[in-house]
Amino acid sequence: MEVMKVVVLSDTHAPRFWKTCPPRVAEHLRGADAILHAGDVCVGWVLDELAAYAPVHAVKGNNDGPDVHAPQTLELTLGGLRVAMIHDSGQAKGRLARMRARFPEAELVVFGHSHIPIDQTADRLRILNPGSPTDRRRQPHGTLGLLQIENGTLTEAKIVPVT
Repeated sequence: MEVMKVVVLSDTHAPRFWKTCPPRVAEHLRGADAILHAGDVCVGWVLDELAAYAPVHAVKGNNDGPDVHAPQTLELTLGGLRVAMIHDSGQAKGRLARMRARFPEAELVVFGHSHIPIDQTADRLRILNPGSPTDRRRQPHGTLGLLQIENGTLTEAKIVPVT
């Protein structure tokens, strides 16, 4: 049985909030099989820093500079699971239906932008915003997402505090 551990990040906002990888984030990155970043790294060196832990898949956020080389959206297969990524998924109302229409093949859509952790499921689609590990805004904690994929199935998805 193949088990894949994936760490999901968004809105790290370097160098204003992310000077270097925070120790509590690094704890989760060690041993990861892949890292997803849903945009707003702001500077490209963050993706290089993350790549020292595991392969990184990222999308561009609205605050990302020209040295952040990432597409606006991304669709990929991780451990047999069909995953789509976008930075800004739009307003909360109708989000699940909108993401289903935008990414009809996806089983999981990862997004960011709001800095608000979200984990919802409907119509065979799970959407996940990991929040931000460094710029929590009005949230009680900085957060990231952890995924466990086994033989093409998302067996665990959780949002964990790191501050």
